[in-house]
Parts: sequence; C-alpha cells; structure tokens
Amino acid sequence: MMKEVLSKYLKKKIVLDTSSTWIYIGILEKVFESCVLLSDVDVHDNTDSNSTKECYVLDSKKTGIKFNRHKAYISLDYIVSFSALDDVKFF
Repeated sequence: MMKEVLSKYLKKKIVLDTSSTWIYIGILEKVFESCVLLSDVDVHDNTDSNSTKECYVLDSKKTGIKFNRHKAYISLDYIVSFSALDDVKFF
C-alpha cells in the first residue's frame, strides 16, 4: 500500500521518517518494489544534532533542503511514515 501512495508524490519534495534516528528529505524520483530513490537528498542522523526530528524538518522547509547526497535508495521496510515537505506546518 505504501508503494502505491508514494507513487503519487513523484518529483515532489518529501520527508521520510524511519524506524531509526535517520530522516531523509529530498525529491522522490522513483518507487521500486522494495525501495525508493530520492535525489538532492539530505540524509540526516538526528543523533548528530541537538534538535528534534521535527525541528530539523521545519528548518529544512524554512531554509531549503541542505542535500548531502545526489541520490539515495531507502528500503520501504525502513520507512514508517512520509509526507510532502509542503505539508509540514509551522507552529
């Protein structure tokens, strides 16, 4: 089911929440059987910063994606939720 829903967000900036401390913010390029491909992606381990995942995502929406990878493949098994970056709300 997640694969089909993700496909509706092709070429959009999205946020992938994972079952770990890692988050991914980038442009959804392709949805495969078991993974997704993001481009211009910020791969971020939240243990490397003092902010929460939510604050980090809000900052990315305000200032733009600070991508550190041209491409990244992320397993669908690893993703617990996703949203369009445009859907992130400011407090």
